[in-house]
Formats: sequence, C-alpha cells, structure tokens
Amino acid sequence: MMTGKNQEGYPDPTATEAVESVERYERAMRGRRSRAAGEHFENLISSSLAWYESMGVAFIEKTPEPMRPLRKPNRQGQFLACYTKQGQPDFKGTLTGGRSVVFEAKHTDGDRITYDRLTEEQVEALARHHKLGAATFVLVSFGLQDFYRIPWETFRDMKEIYGRKYIRQDELESCRVDFMSGVVKMLEGIEITYGEEDEDEQSNAKQ
Repeated sequence: MMTGKNQEGYPDPTATEAVESVERYERAMRGRRSRAAGEHFENLISSSLAWYESMGVAFIEKTPEPMRPLRKPNRQGQFLACYTKQGQPDFKGTLTGGRSVVFEAKHTDGDRITYDRLTEEQVEALARHHKLGAATFVLVSFGLQDFYRIPWETFRDMKEIYGRKYIRQDELESCRVDFMSGVVKMLEGIEITYGEEDEDEQSNAKQ
C-alpha cells in the first residue's frame, strides 16, 4: 500500500514497495521473453518438419490443444474458450516406413533442463507411445542456439543416470542435433523400420 504522495501529488511508494514493483516488472519481462522464445522455437520446428515432409522422410504435426468454446464466435470468427485437459506431447506423426514419432519440445535460456518441465499427462503419454515402439524424445533448445534430442529413456531416468532431476547442457553433447540452413535436424539417426512392401521398393530402387 502506498504511504504518501510526492511533491507532484502522485503516490510515493516506500523503498520496499518500489523494489517489489521492479521485481514484478522484471518477472513479467522475463515471462514475455520466454514466451516469445518458445513461440520462435515452435515455429522453427514446424518449418523443419515441413522440410522433412518435402523430402518424404516424415509427416509430423503440432498436437492441437483440446478446448471447449464458452461463447459463440463473433463476426470475425473469434470466440472465448477454455482448455478441457492438460496438454499432450507437442508433436506427433509418422516416419517413412510407418513408425510413429512423438516428442515434446522445450526451450530454456538457462544451462539445464529439468524433469518438471513436463506435465504428468505428457510423461504418461510419452511412456505409453514409447512402450508401443514409437520414436519418443524431448527436443530441447538452449537459447535458440543449441539443440538436443534427448531420448525418452534418458529423460525419464535422469534421476538414476545423473543423480538429480535435471540435466546440464554440458552433459548433452551426445544428444546434439545439427542446425543447418534453418532446419533443426531432429530426425537424423532415428531407426526406421520398413514393411515388406517398403523393403521391395527400396530393393528395386537400388537395382
């Protein structure tokens, strides 16, 4: 609560109130920068996936968030809605040959990625897809400069592997993926299983 007014008649905050106001502003700015970086990372992934699709490697889409409209759309088609359940993993699709791929994408400006960045629902979904044979991983951006594909087993078991529920960037070198010509090469090296018809096509192509 403001305790008085200055010479111009405006509220004059105490030193504590002033510090709290600055801290609130800084938190808001950090949150805004983090959201902007996350959106940029998501757009970068989408453009990379479009490149993979054009190369015939995979078809992967952003998972839509389930929501329920609260009001009818206005003339511009806009409407008020609320999410009906916690989010699923960010991206799902199919690799050439038929193998499913499911992954979550996370951005950080720090030097580590923590286990609690995933919701319980995302953890459960990734675990179930992994059990059924899908290629599952967590794609992490550090500062929009370095990118890492962390296998689901590694992310899931980080407490047993590293003794803590976070992984530092310097521990992820083996998971690094290249970023070339605007494309995050997130699918390089993933094992692709071909069906019999696909194997025949591959064999004919080599002859």
